Amino acid sequence: MTIIFQILALVAVVLVALLTLRGGGARRQAVQRLFMLIFILAAGSSIIAPQVWTFAARLLGVGRGADLLLYITVLAFLAFVGATYRRFRRLENDMTEIARQLALTSEQAQHNNLDD
Repeated sequence: MTIIFQILALVAVVLVALLTLRGGGARRQAVQRLFMLIFILAAGSSIIAPQVWTFAARLLGVGRGADLLLYITVLAFLAFVGATYRRFRRLENDMTEIARQLALTSEQAQHNNLDD
C-alpha cells in the first residue's frame, strides 16, 4: 500500500471525525445523501465493472479492487457510526429538555392548584 493511499485514508478518517463532532443541519443532510448516492453507484459499478476498481486500486497502490472497496466500506461505516452517534446524542438532549419542561410545567400546575 503506498503512502498516497495511506494519507488519503487518514484524511478521510479525520474528516469523518470532524463531521461527527460539529453541528448538523440541512446542508449536512444533503452531503450525507450525496455520499450515500456515490456509495450506491460505487457498489453497482463494482458488480458491473470490477476491473475499474482494480485499475483504481493499482493507481492508489492498494493492490486489488476488492481491498480498495473494503477500505472504502470501512470509511463509510465509520461515517455511519459517527452520524448515528450524533443523532442519538441529539435525541438524548431533546428528551432531557422535554423532561425538564414537563417537570417545570407539572410543578407550576401543582403550585397553581395550591394557590386556588
